[in-house]
Amino acid sequence: MRFIDLSVPLANQALYDPWKPAFHYLTHEGEGLEWMKGAFGVAEKDLVLSEGKGAAFEEITLITHAGTHVDAPWHYGPMSEGKKARTIDECPLEWFYGDGVVLDMRHKRPKERITIADLQQALERIDYRLKPLDIVLIMSGRDKFLSQPEYFEQPGMTWDSTLWLVNQGIKVIGVDMYGFDRRFEDMAEEFKRTGDGRVVWEAHFAGIQKEYCQIEKLANLDKIPQPYGFTISCFPVKIQGASGGWARPVAIVKE
Repeated sequence: MRFIDLSVPLANQALYDPWKPAFHYLTHEGEGLEWMKGAFGVAEKDLVLSEGKGAAFEEITLITHAGTHVDAPWHYGPMSEGKKARTIDECPLEWFYGDGVVLDMRHKRPKERITIADLQQALERIDYRLKPLDIVLIMSGRDKFLSQPEYFEQPGMTWDSTLWLVNQGIKVIGVDMYGFDRRFEDMAEEFKRTGDGRVVWEAHFAGIQKEYCQIEKLANLDKIPQPYGFTISCFPVKIQGASGGWARPVAIVKE
């Protein structure tokens, strides 16, 4: 089997995260050493096995939606399908391991909507029919601009296209873009022009009507050698009561 990493890293002051993670590194020679001296009552000369060095730690401040992560239904609103929306620790593990399907949307331009017709045409091109619990991966190619301003210039899913997938039993949809919807500025501009509040975060808010999770900030979907016939593992970190959890999605391809 071959394993293909589909994640981007959690990184200090990452340019691809508007709410930037802040890392503080506790080094072997600095605070890590001081902690060890205090915890064990030793001096540097006593740490013979480590040649006078301590342990390394990292202290990180970040939101649950930094780096590659899974959004839980709770992210979209307090209710989903007429009941309390699930937080990330309440989502069934079965959702996050299953058959993967890549739908190529690299022809879609920034500001454009990814429509039902786009999804149907992509499935026709690969001659595939969706089944419940498939993990659908939308490939826009925006990950090639990671850490560049162009990264945020993306198309986005819609209320209708999201529900079209979820109504076929899809519980996890992933995108190799910063967000699942169109760019924040593009939605804001359309609302300002039309006054129609339905254009704001429409794909996310589809999760209020039908329960699903989405993976944001995927990468390397183009490295998966076939559009289906592979497995996806994308378990989120179990964070109590959280609207999302960091994840390291992996495509598992049999060779």
